[in-house]
Formats: sequence, structure tokens, C-alpha cells
Amino acid sequence: MANSVSPAVFGKRKEPHTIIIAQGDSVRHFTVRPWVAALAGSVLAAFVVGHLLATSYLVIRDDLMGAAAARQARTTQAYEDRISALRAQVDRITSRQLLDQQLMENKVAELLARQNTLSSRHGRLGPILERAGKAATAELPTNVPVPKLRPKNEASISSQSADHKRSSMLVDMMTTGSIGNEQSHAAVSISDADRADRLFINVNRALRAIEDEQLARLEVLAEDTYGTVDAIADALASAGLKIDGNYGNTATGGPLLPADKSSRFELKIQELDNALDRLDTVKSKAIRYPIANPAEGRSVSSSFGHRLDPILGRRAMHAGMDFRAPSGAQIRATGAGVVKAAGWNGGYGRMVEIDHGDGFTTRYAHMSRILVAKGQKIAPGTVLGMVGSSGRSTGPHLHYEVRRNGKALNPLRFIRAGRKISKLIES
Repeated sequence: MANSVSPAVFGKRKEPHTIIIAQGDSVRHFTVRPWVAALAGSVLAAFVVGHLLATSYLVIRDDLMGAAAARQARTTQAYEDRISALRAQVDRITSRQLLDQQLMENKVAELLARQNTLSSRHGRLGPILERAGKAATAELPTNVPVPKLRPKNEASISSQSADHKRSSMLVDMMTTGSIGNEQSHAAVSISDADRADRLFINVNRALRAIEDEQLARLEVLAEDTYGTVDAIADALASAGLKIDGNYGNTATGGPLLPADKSSRFELKIQELDNALDRLDTVKSKAIRYPIANPAEGRSVSSSFGHRLDPILGRRAMHAGMDFRAPSGAQIRATGAGVVKAAGWNGGYGRMVEIDHGDGFTTRYAHMSRILVAKGQKIAPGTVLGMVGSSGRSTGPHLHYEVRRNGKALNPLRFIRAGRKISKLIES
């Protein structure tokens, strides 16, 4: 039973509450002080709050752990995606660098192959230019970009050596200055690739210029050779000496087939070789014809045709030309051939007759001395004998005749033709 305390009177001290517990003969009482009550309330409140917090934690813990795990998974996935992207970027850079390196190696191989081709072409050009002789050093048109020839083609070889050094430098750059896999070297690699491309362009341009110069040189030499052939043929034709074949002006035709660039050099070489073959043929025929002067520098005392006979004083046919010359002056063959006769021949006195082929013969008369024998092969300019006054003659001079199939022809037209082409034949 609780004994309640009477309410406090206003103005008096409030008495603490007393709790009395009676059980049988046992009576207990407790005095409840305010601070004890406050402490008990606080403990109870803290317990309730802790219970509520613990309950709430237990309720939402799974959700919090799930959210944290999801957040961690998202973060991990983001890092993995970033790493994959970086790896892919590195792989792309590496692949591009490897591709650029492969392209560089292919370009260098192509340039070196072209350089070797040009070098081998120079090896082939040497003999044919040597065969062309003076034609190789002929003056070129101003609109043709071809340099002057030097011994052993020094200009082209030196330019090729420079190009080879440049190509070798590119190879060294690609093999020793290896392109790294790190992204920090990407800008340097791209810059090197750009510089290499510019260098490739310069080397390629230099090799193309050398190739163009080779082709232009061959074309000019072929045209010059054909021009020489035409000049010789025209000069001989003006003297009535026609060479078989119409060199340089033949009629042509056929379907249009585009020329392969790789075969242009071979075609130009073949064209020049054909031109030189034709020139050799024309020259070989020309030197057989009697087109030289048998007494170079001597004046003509009597020309071909009708004249007053110097002994009888009446008109008669003069079958040759007379050259004033002192006794003992040399007489030279006007063309290649074989000595047909060498000895005394009536009014001709001491005479040498040469067979030049194709029905052409020449006679050299009134000699004081004969220096060749019958059957002897003669080259143009060979000394046949000495000027004299043997036979039917009024004084020392050379009587010279040109005949074809026994018919006398005017030697002057042959000599004029020879003057036109003498330098061309000598070259």
C-alpha cells in the first residue's frame, strides 16, 4: 500500500515521494528522489532509442549493404571500362605505328628496287652510249631537261648515291629509332612519319627525274641518230645513190595499245639500238660509194663533159675530172672496195681501178707510181699512188672517173654529196 503524501503547501519545501511496499509482516519503503526518477527515465529512454535504432539497422542493413555493393560494382566496372578503353587505344596506336612502319619499309624497298633498276639501266646505257659515240654528246634541245653526259654517267650515279643514302637513312630511322608503344611517344612518331613521308616524296621525285632524264636522253639520241641517217640518205640520193630501205620515214600503222610504263625504258633502248643499226648500215654503204675527194685541196683543171681535146684541139667527151697537182702528190681512194686493175692501160697511162660494189668503179689515171696491187682490199683514204703524167697527158695531173656498170658519171655530184656527209660518217 502506498502512503501518499499530502500536497505541498505553496511556499513550503516539497517532500520527496516515498513508496511503501508491504507484504505480509514485511514492510519496505523507498524514497523516490527527483534526480533518481530523471536518471531512470533517461536510461529507459536511451534503451528505447537504442532498441529502435537497432531494430532500424537490422531492417535496413541489407538494403545498405546491397547499395554499397552495387556502388562498388559500378566503380569497379567503370575502372575496368576505362582500362579496356586505354588498352584499346594503346592497341590502336601500336597497330597504327606498326602499319606505318610496314608502309615505310615497303616504300624503302620500292625505292631501293627502283634505284637498283636505274643502276642496272646505267650499266646498259654505257655500251649503247659508247656505241652512239659523238651522238651522245650532241647538243640537246633547250626544252628537254637532260643533263650533259659525264664520264661513266657521274651525274646520275652521284644523284643515285645521294638517293641511296637517303633511303638508307630511312631504313636506319625505322630500325634503330623504333616506334614505342607508349602513348607519350605518339606525337613524336607521327612527326617522324610526316618527315619520312616528305623525304620519301623527295627521294621518289629524284628517282623519277633520273628515270625521265634517261628516257629523254635515249629519245634525243634516237632522234639525232635517225636525223643523221636521213641526212646521209638524202645526200646520197642527191647524187643518185639510193640506199635500200627508207630509214626514219617508213610508213607505220596498227592498233593503239597503251605502253606499259615499266617497258618504256626497254622500248627506248630498242629504238635507239635500231637507229644505231640503221646508222651503221647506212654508213657501211656510204663509205663504199666513191664520195670522197681523191685529191683534197687541189683545184680542178678540167671538168666532166664535152670539152676541147687538149691534144687534138677538137670537141670530145671528157669522162672524168682532172685535178691539178705536182708530180709525186698522193692520190687517195674515194671509197672502200677491191682493186680491180693496177697497171698500164693505154691512154690512161699508169692506172688503178677499184670496184666498190653495186656496179660502181673508180679510175685513177696518169700516175707516176702505183702503190697497190690487183685484188687488194682498199679502205676510204688509202693512198693508191702518186700523181704523174703517164699516158695521154700534157702534164702532171690526176684524171679521176666514176662509173656505174661501165657508164661514166659526173664525179662532182659524188664529191658534193661526200662533203655534206663527211662529218656525219666520221662521227
